[in-house]
Amino acid sequence: MSATFRPRRVAIIGGGPAGLMAAEVLAAEGHRVDVFDAMPSPGRKLLLAGIGGLNLTHTAEPAQFLASYGARQEAMAPHLQAFGAGELRDWAHRLGVATFVGSSGRVFPTSMKAAPLLRAWLHRLRSAGVRLHVRHRWLGWPADEPASPAYLRFATAAGEISVDADAVILALGGASWARLGSDGAWVPWLRDRGVRVADLQPANCGFDVAGRDGSGWSGHFRKRFSGQPLKSVTLRFDDHTRHTHTRAGECMVTATGLEGSLIYALSAPLRDTLAALGTLTLYLDLAPGRSLERLRADLARPRGTRSMASHLQSKAAIGGVKAGLLRECASADDLADPTRLATTIKNLPLRLVAPRPIDEAISSAGGVRFVDLDAHLMLRALPGVFCCGEMLDWEAPTGGFLLTGCFATGRAAGLGALRWLDAQQQ
Repeated sequence: MSATFRPRRVAIIGGGPAGLMAAEVLAAEGHRVDVFDAMPSPGRKLLLAGIGGLNLTHTAEPAQFLASYGARQEAMAPHLQAFGAGELRDWAHRLGVATFVGSSGRVFPTSMKAAPLLRAWLHRLRSAGVRLHVRHRWLGWPADEPASPAYLRFATAAGEISVDADAVILALGGASWARLGSDGAWVPWLRDRGVRVADLQPANCGFDVAGRDGSGWSGHFRKRFSGQPLKSVTLRFDDHTRHTHTRAGECMVTATGLEGSLIYALSAPLRDTLAALGTLTLYLDLAPGRSLERLRADLARPRGTRSMASHLQSKAAIGGVKAGLLRECASADDLADPTRLATTIKNLPLRLVAPRPIDEAISSAGGVRFVDLDAHLMLRALPGVFCCGEMLDWEAPTGGFLLTGCFATGRAAGLGALRWLDAQQQ
């Protein structure tokens, strides 16, 4: 640190992974960092993500990893190349959190839990001088003042307060799980200041299914199979650009349709195709390990006195929720003819009608457009104000890609603020 260095005050609004990573970068260089979060404690959404096991990142090859960011891979590339899966694992290890790679390439803490990592991280941040202010909800900038780091309004239990800072990092999240703090309230405040913000949309979300009669699942199917996992299937559909998507995995039957990892991985083209065309038919292969010819031959064998359910189980390994879905979506004629039945098992049509509401989604798409940010994630219209995390216009599937993007852009915004503050002192 040079003799002429003067620590500056930086306000970070949002205490999720992106905001906390930015705080770590700035505090390490000696700046005075205040993190403001609307919730009673920081990292609420990170803790929620870790309920089933905190999937920190993924060991996919760099090109495959970057492809997970779809149309925004070019904008995200420099941040992910600077702080990708390897760097994130090293960072966790320095916190004292060991990680392991699962069979699918996903990376988890050995404890599988988010709480130990968050506790260790917050302890390190406090030790570095970072001050955490909870139950501080940002209210934007005063209407009669220019938008700048020098004018920040917060609602607190003691009433409204104002805060001055030398730089601001906005890490406010998108608009999913509003009860955890990400409510998208910031969108009009930035738009009012000339910042272009793409409409927020659900990402990593479930979808409603029309059902055979167009009114959703039947009451019987919904009551019996809602919440049941649909394992070892292959999903196929053509999107609005006539590109065919095919992916194997598993998903979950819900009261209104489908959700789960297989659906989340394809939620962007599913959502965009529904928006463009109004409806979409996808096809499920319920027996991906069996050829159509084998299924035809097996199902054509006489079933004698056995029930159709028993015949399907013994000849096609179709039972439980798969058998229920087949009966829900196939016609009586399809079920009665072995050739048609085999074809239906391999190509079961399901018509999607809408994504689930954004507040139910794991994450959101849309946000601050990259064209309105410089290479260091500073808003061109608001010098000294930086953005990071989910509030930027990118999306990625779960599996470690979404969380890595939040960490990487948080670090990039912290470094961008450092660079800008240094330039102000010269």
